[in-house]
Amino acid sequence: MVHGKGIRAISSAFSYENREGNSNMNIRSFRKEDWMQVKEIYEQGIATGQATFETTVPSFEKWESTIAANLCLVAENEEGIQGWCKISKVSSRCVYEGVGEVSVYVRDVSRGKGVGKQLLQAIIKESEEKGFWTLTAGIFPENIPSLRLHQSVGFREVGIRQRIGKLNGVWRDVVMLERRSQIVGIE
Repeated sequence: MVHGKGIRAISSAFSYENREGNSNMNIRSFRKEDWMQVKEIYEQGIATGQATFETTVPSFEKWESTIAANLCLVAENEEGIQGWCKISKVSSRCVYEGVGEVSVYVRDVSRGKGVGKQLLQAIIKESEEKGFWTLTAGIFPENIPSLRLHQSVGFREVGIRQRIGKLNGVWRDVVMLERRSQIVGIE
């Protein structure tokens, strides 16, 4: 079964092989015992100053409580978890039950090697199987690699929220992106 250019499913448990780079990643559902590695990767993203308004990683309980429909995946290889991706609900209103916000983080040594793309492709597939018709993302305009990554899997820019919040005392803009499913919510 083919899932986009260069990605081939190895099993029905979200295992993907990257044909574009050198890394073989097993994409699987997040488990509680993954938290310390996920937290470390999140901290690396926070340290860049380009990934999030967060300045510290929330508690496991708070972070886990934001996961929608159990949609949280990790990418791992023989060296451990190299990235993670999750979907959070954008609203509790039933009209938005098929709309989620995507977060994706990749370990610093694995950035630019296709890990983020594999995670996004897998979470898109899984979210569609669970009835999600729109995925959104908010990205700082300076984070060009993340903008390009999201666009490479079908996200499009829908606007810029200017000076939407402060990070370390500096007002930041956020580029809003969305990806509309071609198979869910089209009737």
